[in-house]
Amino acid sequence: MTGFVELLPLIVAVWLLLAGLYGTVTTHDLVHLVLSVAVLHSGAWMLLLGIGHHPGVTAPTVDEEVAGRELADPVVQALTVTDVVVGAAVTALMLALTVRIRRRFGTVDPDELRVLRG
Repeated sequence: MTGFVELLPLIVAVWLLLAGLYGTVTTHDLVHLVLSVAVLHSGAWMLLLGIGHHPGVTAPTVDEEVAGRELADPVVQALTVTDVVVGAAVTALMLALTVRIRRRFGTVDPDELRVLRG
């Protein structure tokens, strides 16, 4: 049972990555595309959390209580927090671009945006 619990974040991450990739490839709506990319991005930071998790380690704080115990790697945690912030910024930018495209061209269907084709 312990092995399954350790693999659960990785299984969820792969599922989110596949669901986001499927939504990104099959969509015909820019808003759905933005949400699919957000799900894909959630899978990425879930993968980081799954890789950085090790049972039996404590938080990377320096206390008298954690002296002599193995500490978790703070780099993975810092990368995950940075990844979440960057993902929120990218999602906001993509939604803003979607709103601008809707106002200018009157549609959010990428197939109807003939002007954007070279």
